Amino acid sequence: MRFLTADYLYPLHITPIKEGVLQLSDGGKIIAIFNNRCEVPQEKLEVFEGILCPGFVNAHCHLELSHLLGIAEEGKGFLNFIGAVQQRDRFSEQDIQKAIEKAEKQMIKNGIVAVGDICNTTDTLFQKQKGNLQYYNFIETFGVYENKIDVVFSRAMGLRKEFRIAGQKATIAPHAPYSVSPVLMRKIANTFDEKDELLTIHNQETKQENELFENKVGAFFDWLNSISASSFIWNSRNKSIDILAELKNQKILLVHNTFTKKEDITTNYYCTCPKANLYIENTIPDYSIFDVDKLCVGTDSLASNDSLSILEELKVIQESSDFDMNTLLKIACKNGAEALGFSILGTFEKGKIPGVNLITSFTKSEIAKLI
Repeated sequence: MRFLTADYLYPLHITPIKEGVLQLSDGGKIIAIFNNRCEVPQEKLEVFEGILCPGFVNAHCHLELSHLLGIAEEGKGFLNFIGAVQQRDRFSEQDIQKAIEKAEKQMIKNGIVAVGDICNTTDTLFQKQKGNLQYYNFIETFGVYENKIDVVFSRAMGLRKEFRIAGQKATIAPHAPYSVSPVLMRKIANTFDEKDELLTIHNQETKQENELFENKVGAFFDWLNSISASSFIWNSRNKSIDILAELKNQKILLVHNTFTKKEDITTNYYCTCPKANLYIENTIPDYSIFDVDKLCVGTDSLASNDSLSILEELKVIQESSDFDMNTLLKIACKNGAEALGFSILGTFEKGKIPGVNLITSFTKSEIAKLI
């Protein structure tokens, strides 16, 4: 039994508590919250300086790309980044596995307890079966050629089966509106049969993506034509988000949203990965347009980031928004847990086992300012 207290306790399902106390079982289950340190045995009280909050949820990551750290040049744009990612198969299996293990250890050290992870292979499965973190695995699917859709879809279904046999949560996910034809999108939509299953998709990550659908011009338009991609992809959609109309009433997590406009916002969950957006496009979303109860945060991959730290992502968001500390932590913990369906994570509610983070990198004056 432990009694933890700090300058501020952020339960996230109720308002922050100055010098609040968190009671935990030996297994980390939340037993109770106390508003005053005098309510608990003083000899059992563990006092810390800083903030106590639940474990972080990394709502969007590409763990299998961890071996590509430093390969992509910063600020060269998305098409250049794609070229760097295409080098993924030039590495040995041993190097890939070492990078995956190291990246997971980094996430654990940085207070992350759960991950929404994009998967194109089974490379991460060995590490995930160790049970160090909770994962929701999204089997990423690309399909720009109508005559290859059945092959692409069959492979995705096979990967999903492997993850599920291994005891992992897994669903099939379209990569992005510009890389998935309407026919493949309908096939993906038909794979969902439970309410808590989640679909995720990269959305409006670049301005070229918007140019493709809205004006049928630009770098993406030229690129897709150069590889003889199906024109149904852009001719059947006038906006990037039109792809959502091809889905059923599905729970959706839209990722990046760097060039999303207020009129594009729907009732879905949204994930921001600000450090990756700065790394690739040198810009970040307009955070004022989002519903803060539906906004999550991710790190993207070490191919597009120099670290896997939710706290570092929050500091970027803080500099670019008027979010207070409670909102920032909800984005980092509660919202991601809800989106990914990890019901025992995200808040300090009784009976949950969310993990506990101690944040000491914000000064007391900054805390007072942000609350």
